[in-house]
Amino acid sequence: MIPATGFRRLIAPFSALVLMAGVHSAFAQEISESHLEAARAAISAINATEQFDQILPNAARALKGELIQKDPNLEALITKTVDDKALALASRRADLETESARAYAKAFTEDELKAITAFYTSPAGKKLLSEGPIVTREVVKAANIWQNGVARDLARSVAEVLAAQAGAAAAPQQPAKQ
Repeated sequence: MIPATGFRRLIAPFSALVLMAGVHSAFAQEISESHLEAARAAISAINATEQFDQILPNAARALKGELIQKDPNLEALITKTVDDKALALASRRADLETESARAYAKAFTEDELKAITAFYTSPAGKKLLSEGPIVTREVVKAANIWQNGVARDLARSVAEVLAAQAGAAAAPQQPAKQ
């Protein structure tokens, strides 16, 4: 019998550790229904998936335009067919909501999600949602103005120092008196 040495001695414990970590992560990924409900409520409160509402209508509109351009004589048939097929796919929007809820549930605890929902359904939270983009636009505008002013003032002050230094270096030196 050859005794296990070095690397071979570490293989069995390492394999067991990897196996246990895999089992632990499988359990960690299970999300309770109440946690998912809290995530759905938070998503609804912050309008997190609202930006995706136009994906299917935009895809249908683009497909109609493309197909009608290729064969304008079939416009009525193309429009009806694309609309019917798009309506049939509309139920798949729930898949996006489910995956979004899972993502939020993985990132936040159930209590955090409830706190998020409570805030964003409050008057202050609703105002933040409605006014936030406007405020952000104003802050970005102010930051751009500030950046331009700071850059201008920095360039001006550096130019003054460089001009003074260059002027002093260019001045003829007087011979030393003996």
